Amino acid sequence: MTTLLEARYRTVLRLLPAYYRREREEEMVETYLGDLDRDTLDQSRPTLGEMASVTALAVRSRLGAAGAPRPYVVLGSAARLFALAAVLLLAADAVVEPVLQLTWTFTRGGAERRMFLSGFTGRGPLAGTIAVAQWFLPLGWTVAYFALLRGRRRLARIAVLVAALPSLWPLLRAVTDPVPLPEPAFVTTLALLAWLPALMLCAAHHRDAPPARLPAGTPGLVFLATCVVTGASVVLLPGVADLAWGPASCFVVGALGRLLWSVRRPDRAAPGGALALAALGLLLLTVRVAAVYPWLGLPGAGAYTGRALAQAAALALLTVLLTVAGRRELATG
Repeated sequence: MTTLLEARYRTVLRLLPAYYRREREEEMVETYLGDLDRDTLDQSRPTLGEMASVTALAVRSRLGAAGAPRPYVVLGSAARLFALAAVLLLAADAVVEPVLQLTWTFTRGGAERRMFLSGFTGRGPLAGTIAVAQWFLPLGWTVAYFALLRGRRRLARIAVLVAALPSLWPLLRAVTDPVPLPEPAFVTTLALLAWLPALMLCAAHHRDAPPARLPAGTPGLVFLATCVVTGASVVLLPGVADLAWGPASCFVVGALGRLLWSVRRPDRAAPGGALALAALGLLLLTVRVAAVYPWLGLPGAGAYTGRALAQAAALALLTVLLTVAGRRELATG
């Protein structure tokens, strides 16, 4: 007869995918119940540690653990590629933006330099510390990118979580500051752009996952190319380059290249690559729309809104095409 505790364990195990439960559920239930006193089974409950362990196992088994059916393998590959592609874009942007800002600041004379340095000094120790942190912590994206591709997953997880922290500061300040955020939707989507890849990297690159690797090219060369495309998009159109412009422009170039490559060499395309880029494109499209929406209809903003909307249209089109390609990948599996 099924006891109440056994029923509770089976309820927790429903977090696992069906294929895993078919193979392991009975063994796991026997293991959990084996050392317990039969007279107290109905008064016991699964511990928090056991529930956390099952939750972590559910994530691993749904994201392409060894022996998983092909749909889960493709889903896991897509999640890992999404995290890797997003971290690459954020890593390039974290390097390019400070370099361009420093170049602009120190080639425009003493007044521009003093204005730049005033952002770190003269506002109190707390504000100065936060300013320094917002300047240096995003470089963690670059650390995470190279650490992940060299198999140092623990370092990559720590680095992405550290790098994503500055995106929370405007939201935390909005809670304590009576002055409302000027663009709350844009600030929120920027936080999502940082934290979704960070959390996905922590979840998808688990200990049972295959080593991270790029679909093509070496890590250094791909990173350099991403930096060049990101920087060029900002330098060529500085009047419209907001915080979303560089990563979104680089995504457009990369996604278009991926689509052309998959048409010419469909056998060489990474499993789940189209789905990964479709998810990243949707995320970037959300950020782009949130950035441009407050400027629609404002006098004098026509150049900015026109190019931003053109970029949004390109993101939307590529996201649709990648979604169709991703559905075909799943269907053929």
